[in-house]
Amino acid sequence: MWTVGRLDRVLRRIAILSAAVLGWAEWEHWQSSRRALGSRPGTAGTGEAVVVLGYRNRGTKANFVNRWRVRAALRSQAPGRSRLVLSGGPVGSTVPEAELMARYARDQGFRGELLLETESRSTWENVLGVVPLIEDADRIKIVSNSLHAEKARRYLRRHRPDLADRLVAAQDYRFGELLLVKPALAVLGKAKRRR
Repeated sequence: MWTVGRLDRVLRRIAILSAAVLGWAEWEHWQSSRRALGSRPGTAGTGEAVVVLGYRNRGTKANFVNRWRVRAALRSQAPGRSRLVLSGGPVGSTVPEAELMARYARDQGFRGELLLETESRSTWENVLGVVPLIEDADRIKIVSNSLHAEKARRYLRRHRPDLADRLVAAQDYRFGELLLVKPALAVLGKAKRRR
């Protein structure tokens, strides 16, 4: 039989466990947002490229994840010359994710330079596909959830270390943002990193 005292202890343990899991996820995302960055951003004056990795989109409008990634990319743009590079092919539907994200970015008021990579079907292909669109950028930012963006930065380093040296942090990590989703993303990201 449950007593008030026993119920109180159980609820307190659940609260402590929940706080620990949420705190761990925040820590993982924060650390990941600062790993695998470059050491020599360029200064030639060509500006930056903000690369947005698409997420499987089943409909004809950008889904929640792709909308969040576009908003994170827009807040990541520095003043001055900055281009948005959207990457993602038709993985979940017949419309490429990059096109859906481009439409959403324009709906959000973005009027700057917009480049699309519409053939990729995986993170590795995202990275390979955007290389021609970012080769001349002084600084490169990759936007996704923190662990996924770190994975893409590591792929870029394997494929093009010269470009990876130009990687700088994006604004895709914010304390408390997507709080309840971060534990699942952290578990998935760490599991995929081990493979």
